[in-house]
Amino acid sequence: MRRKRAQQDDPASRRLARMTAPVMRRLERAGMLATGASLLWLVQAWAVALAIGHMLAPERVGGTVAIYALVFILVGFLRAALDTRAGAMAFQAADTVLALERAKLVTRESRRATDDPARPPAARTATLAAEKMAAMTPFLTRYAIARRRAYVVPLVILAVTFWFSWAVGLILLVAGPLIPVFMALVGIAAKKASERQMEELSNMNVLLLDRLTALVDIRLLDATEGTVAGFRDAADRLRHRTMEVLRVAFLSSTVLELFAALGVAMVAVFVGFSLLGEIGFGAWATPLTVAEGVFLLLLAPDYFQPLRDLASAWHDKADASAVARELDELESRGETAFLGTGAAARPIDTEDTLSVRGLAYRPPGGRLIRFPDFDLAPGETLAITGPSGIGKSSLLKLIAGMAVPTEGEIRLGDVVLGPENADAWRARLGWLPQQPRFVSGSLRRNLTLAVRPERSLPLDRALELAAADRVVETLPRGLNTQLGEFGMGVSGGEARRLIVARAARAHPDLLLADEPTADLDEETAGLVTEGLLGLVASGSALIVATHDPVLAARMDRQVAMRAEAAA
Repeated sequence: MRRKRAQQDDPASRRLARMTAPVMRRLERAGMLATGASLLWLVQAWAVALAIGHMLAPERVGGTVAIYALVFILVGFLRAALDTRAGAMAFQAADTVLALERAKLVTRESRRATDDPARPPAARTATLAAEKMAAMTPFLTRYAIARRRAYVVPLVILAVTFWFSWAVGLILLVAGPLIPVFMALVGIAAKKASERQMEELSNMNVLLLDRLTALVDIRLLDATEGTVAGFRDAADRLRHRTMEVLRVAFLSSTVLELFAALGVAMVAVFVGFSLLGEIGFGAWATPLTVAEGVFLLLLAPDYFQPLRDLASAWHDKADASAVARELDELESRGETAFLGTGAAARPIDTEDTLSVRGLAYRPPGGRLIRFPDFDLAPGETLAITGPSGIGKSSLLKLIAGMAVPTEGEIRLGDVVLGPENADAWRARLGWLPQQPRFVSGSLRRNLTLAVRPERSLPLDRALELAAADRVVETLPRGLNTQLGEFGMGVSGGEARRLIVARAARAHPDLLLADEPTADLDEETAGLVTEGLLGLVASGSALIVATHDPVLAARMDRQVAMRAEAAA
């Protein structure tokens, strides 16, 4: 009872219980099938024992060897069928659990605000969703089955053994419980070692992604040797943690095999001397026959096998507990969700004015930011200005429904932005991030991601509007060029013009642009500005958050944010 209560208090155990709850009945059925298959060995062992007994003493054992062989083969086919079905059910359950957990993890972390201090690095989340969750498969497919078999099979074999010989039963009764006791002691060390290994695996992947992202800077700064040394140190730490896990696993396996071997050896010695007539005790009334002795010898290894399987699955549980603990820690950080679900939706059909009234927002771990009231008519342009960190980017996120306001409201005429209409609201918008990003695939795929059939511009027109057609001409494969996430092969200004073309292609009702000319030279900034104004001329409204006085001056109006607006 105390042990059960301790497991219930352990966050990892609670998490594992919640994860397996949807498939627990399927795992229990798989365990029952596997247990039945194991118990059928008693029938096979008895058939083998009778066959040997018949060959050595045909006058005492009836039947024929052929009949016993046929029984052995038929029961073997049945065992194989049950084991196969149990394994298939366990793997189906594992696939279900992993699919659900990965979906929950990706959905929750993708909805987490980018400025949330609790947001883990992308590499850590990817490692958790791919490699670490895959490490839970052995636990999901083996532990429940091994536990069910360990609860039933040894007790049945022990009862059958006592029926034939109290001495053999006593040997098994003494040797068997040593395995679970040692398994529990080793499990503590295995769990801690697995947690340390999983942590190092995450650190290694975060380091790898970080260095790959900064590869150009590393070469420019001639920091290759230091980077290689850092990788070497990280690999050594991961290797050290992995060897810790393997040492615990091999040590526990050795001790468990020793106990099992000693138990089987003691049974073999007793049975052998009993059949030779050297030992006259241990059986109930009459001495052991050859068939009974062979039967007990065949049962002894299978008495220990479920316990050994459970000990092996216990290490799988240690790995799974380490992953479950990390999932639980991530989930306990809370969720900074955006409005809506992120699903595709038909845009709100309206020509009303955008209005911001009494808006305030407290970012995760930050101060309360209050925003000025303003209106924006269709086709109008507006510049949001103010010092760095004042909340200009946060205002754009609020207008896009990518953050939830603490106070106030944003509306289009009579439609107030809320969870129920946020997806349709965003379908009207275009987004121009401060740092250009591209998805995996060709440039053509990137430029045609967001398409509204009734409003989209032709691709060549969108490129011309953003002055990006000349950028495409310089690329080695034109629109079929792979740029990578950060636009490898093009300059910062060229990448900015390409994402302006992407926005122009979608032709949104309202484009939100976050520092579109930041870090650009005067000529490139002018090209980007002309591209934005060309999009406005085609019928889109525009809100830019900017430090650029030249860009701000080209807008119809300016709204200045001041430090005193923050509380």
